[in-house]
Amino acid sequence: MLFSLNNLPYWIFLGMGVLLFFFMIISGGGGEDFDIDADVDVDADVDADSNSELGFGQFLGWAGIGKAPLILLLATDLSLWGVLGWMLNVWFGGVSNSNIGGFIGNIILFVSLIFSLLLGGLIARPIGKIFAEFGEDVSSDRLIGCVGIVTSAYIPTENQGKIGQVDVLDRKRNLLTVSAVLPDWGTIAPERGERVLIIEHKAQIYVVIAKDSPDEEHWLNNSSRRDSIS
Repeated sequence: MLFSLNNLPYWIFLGMGVLLFFFMIISGGGGEDFDIDADVDVDADVDADSNSELGFGQFLGWAGIGKAPLILLLATDLSLWGVLGWMLNVWFGGVSNSNIGGFIGNIILFVSLIFSLLLGGLIARPIGKIFAEFGEDVSSDRLIGCVGIVTSAYIPTENQGKIGQVDVLDRKRNLLTVSAVLPDWGTIAPERGERVLIIEHKAQIYVVIAKDSPDEEHWLNNSSRRDSIS
């Protein structure tokens, strides 16, 4: 039963997943896939918050879309699909003392796919953070000028003594979660799902402002004046 032809698809899935993991290792991360994922993640969050109902956006979130590089998510899902499908085939074959095929084989294929998508979404994100840590630039200023997405309820100002959280892509396309605050002069407090621009780093906390807002114009104008004076 272990090397039955019924298990061939699952061995192929597992092999593809392992190859994708190997590609991730030698390439040093998830590449450009985060651009798509980040956009989908924002859309999923906004849809979930506004509609408060089960929908396609929520399923994408459960499946891990937007939580990790797409190539890493595929590697995890395929590996899990191969392992879970193979285990179910062996188990059901052992119970029934026969080869699995036909209707039962299709059910196993579908059930193992669903479980792989859900488990893959949970597993891929911490694995993605591990890859990101290995590929990070040691400079604390590497995120200055990058655009992030607010993941906390809102971003408080510095003088409130609180911090918010932002998911941001660094220049090497690693997805990072950082602590963030607004500058004291900030007038707009970005909320969950909204975009922010990182403008400064202070002792493990990043200072951000709302993207495409009057605060950004104010910061750009002041930066231009400082550059012209210097």
